[in-house]
This record gives sequence, C-alpha cells and structure tokens, in this order.
Amino acid sequence: MTPVGPGRPRVTGAGDGAVEIVEYTDPACPWAWGSEPAFRRLRTLTAGRVRWRRVFGILFDEDDDPPPDPAAETAWYSRYVADIARHTRAPYAHRLRWVAATSRPASLAAKAAERQGATAAERVLRRLRETTFVLGTPADTAERVLSALAGLDGVDVGRLGAEMAEPVVAAAVRRDHAEARAPVPEARAFHGPGPHGTGVKETHDGVRYALPTLVFSGPGGRVAAPGWRSMAEYTAALRTVAPGHRWEAPLTGAGEALAEHRSLTGPDLSLLTGGAAPPPWAVRVETAGGPLWLHPDEAATHPALTAPELKTPRS
Repeated sequence: MTPVGPGRPRVTGAGDGAVEIVEYTDPACPWAWGSEPAFRRLRTLTAGRVRWRRVFGILFDEDDDPPPDPAAETAWYSRYVADIARHTRAPYAHRLRWVAATSRPASLAAKAAERQGATAAERVLRRLRETTFVLGTPADTAERVLSALAGLDGVDVGRLGAEMAEPVVAAAVRRDHAEARAPVPEARAFHGPGPHGTGVKETHDGVRYALPTLVFSGPGGRVAAPGWRSMAEYTAALRTVAPGHRWEAPLTGAGEALAEHRSLTGPDLSLLTGGAAPPPWAVRVETAGGPLWLHPDEAATHPALTAPELKTPRS
C-alpha cells in the first residue's frame, strides 16, 4: 500500500481528525465479493468513527461490445471466477448461466438503496452479489434486479424500483463511474504482492481503480489499498491515516453475526466470529465453493431457495 508523502494534500472531512474510507466496487466483481468478509470486519472496527463512502465503478457497462460467442465467454468467465474463489475462499455458483451484460442496473439499485439507510444498502448489495456468485444468474437488467430483491426484509423494493429510474440516482452513478476512472496518485503508484499487483486497470479510454479498492484518508495522510488485501494490511492503513485511534473491536457470536448480516460465508464466520461454526438454526445453501448460511428470514425470500429453476441444495 502507498501512503501519502509529506508534501501531499490531505483529505479532510467534518473537522480536524476526520477519517474517511472510500470503497470503489461493483456488484458483479468477484474480487469484491471475496473481499466482503474483510470489509464487514473493517466496518465493525470503524463503526461510528469513520465516514465510509461507496463508489460504483461499473465493471461491465451497457456500451461494451457483445461477445462473439456468449457460451465460450461464459465458460471462460466461470473458470476465472472459480480461480479467484480458490484464492479468496468465497462461494461460487455451481453453474454460471451467463456473464453480466452490464452491472449498471445493479449499481443503480445499490445506489438507490442508500436512500433507505445503511442496513438496506448492505442487504441490497449483498443480495445482488449473490445473484452472480451463488445463483449464477447475474441481475443485469432492472427486471432481474427487482426479481432478485423481491421480499427482501428491511427494504421497500417498490420504492427502490421507482428511485432506480430517477434522474438524480442515474446522475449519482454517472459521477461514481467518472470518479472510479480518476484514481488518486497513491493508487496509480501502488505495487504489491498477489494477484492484484497494481492499483489501476486499463480501460478503452484511460484507467480506473482496480476493484475493489479502499482509499483511507485522515490526519496522517492517505493510503490506497487496491484489490484483495488482508485484514492486517487494512488495519495498518488505518493506523497510518489515524495514528491517534485504537482500531480494535471484539469478535461477535455466530448467531449475532447472522442476525446482523443475514448471509454468511465461511470467511465471514472466520473474520467476524473467530470460528467456523454457524448457529444451529442457520439455513445452509450449497455452492461449488462451499456453503452459504442464511438467516431464516433471509432464506424465506432468497431466490436460491424460492425460485424453482434456481434451487440449490440445502440442509
């Protein structure tokens, strides 16, 4: 990770000592899906002390050229996701039915969900990620998005569907798209180990952040953490930008974690609870990359269990 130099400008917020984390992500990004356990733990560590802002980078856009052979592209991308999942230990679908034509509708929904509060925003984005990485049916149209979210507890899906189409939400996603293509110098300069060795990716008209990327800003400067990084790297970034804070939080019980997050993977359990056992009342959904555990209220409307054509094994 690359900290800000002594002469670089610092990002300030609501007064001296403000700390901000900007998350550059996309609902369809397999590395972002694999990073969710660390991000969840990081949000616990920083709760109430950090402004966390999410920016949608639009990994797949509407004006991308269609593949000449969709079946071949789907087979290749399915192998690509599986390779990433073996690195991150994230679940992945038994069968990917298609590659997302665009991640813009899911990004619009996730951005609109922020109007309903942090809990709704987290639940919507999580469910949309699961359409790709658990179900294998990416929510790449407005209709597929709303179908995937139907009945989601704590979310007014009718309101969300209406707000997805509002010009102000579309403008916010366009700003996200542009911001993701203007990386800070710390991201451009990043070089590190692992599959994400650089902080930016080339596009047809320039560069964008490698997804996901966290940019930490505070009184100690600015640090870019691109790609899939460890919790140790994230906490080191926090200590760099905000050296006056103690970034600690107790682990939580499995039942409490599932009640809060509604959906847990093996890595989620490990980072959030320090263990591997879900609560006994969790609903288990099998994937090619290991189980996903659902809260019973989440399972009641989850398309993995309610859509006949998509049902996956459970126990």
